[in-house]
Amino acid sequence: MKKILILNTGGTISMSEDQRTGKVAPTDSNPIGAGGNIFSYIGDLHVEDLYHLASPQITQNEMLGIKNRINKAVQEGYDGVVVTHGTDTLEETAYYLELTLDVNIPIVITGAMRSSNEIGADGLANLRSSLVVATDDESIDKGVLVVMNDEVHTATYVTKTHTTNVATFQTPTFGPIGLVSKNNVIYFQKLIKEEHYNVSTTEKRVYLLKAYAGMDGELIDAVVELGVDGLVIEALGAGNLPPKTVPAIRNCIEKNIPVVFVSRAFNGVTQDVYDYEGGGKRFQQDGVIFTTGLSGQKARIKLMILLEAGIPFDRLRELF
Repeated sequence: MKKILILNTGGTISMSEDQRTGKVAPTDSNPIGAGGNIFSYIGDLHVEDLYHLASPQITQNEMLGIKNRINKAVQEGYDGVVVTHGTDTLEETAYYLELTLDVNIPIVITGAMRSSNEIGADGLANLRSSLVVATDDESIDKGVLVVMNDEVHTATYVTKTHTTNVATFQTPTFGPIGLVSKNNVIYFQKLIKEEHYNVSTTEKRVYLLKAYAGMDGELIDAVVELGVDGLVIEALGAGNLPPKTVPAIRNCIEKNIPVVFVSRAFNGVTQDVYDYEGGGKRFQQDGVIFTTGLSGQKARIKLMILLEAGIPFDRLRELF
């Protein structure tokens, strides 16, 4: 039997609903810790409560802690790790781990949209699917995986698409890389690019702004005044902004503050297409970095990690 570590960090998957008020909150005992025993036939399971945090309470400090614990688990001889996590920031933790872990054992992140005692609770089902993935030989060297609703997604591109639906986690443009079927996982895609960076600190400040019609440079200037290390903007379309933002963006570049553009559109990639004031072509010429399919929150995680790893300003573009 494969030896699997289940790391609980909190979230809805570890909470219960008050039957009288309908409020969902943590309880004294983690229902996943108790329910996980029913899956002992899948592997040699070891459960550890690393944190007891709702996902909005997770910061890069906890992400670094999860990364360090997984590295220790590899040294301890575990064959795979399953992390239970709140869904609101699950994709960010998953991508952080994807970029900072350089291990070949399966690393699976999962959660739940319904607490343990709600009708249609999905926590145990997602945990079971995650354990099936973590113990499957085909999951080795697949990078960090997010398993929800019997689908397997890469940490790089998966995102939460619905506030309450159990099928909330989707991969826009590309789709899932695999499906969990009964007692095995079927893969039909693979993430073709993997990258890993060695980080041990969480000191860099990277902000995320979303573009809108009529936006000017005031928010960008304010972020610079705060002492920002990097800036990610969810730009319009394929990578455009209102013209009044141009001086503020140029000021960032002149101060060696990297500016990364993603699109606020749900699907597609950014491209330096339009050659007009505020168009992507001119921003690219000014030194703005364009991404390929990353969301704003993922691009922020990546830029933060690159800066923590000491990557020089002139190399950031090629790494995005």
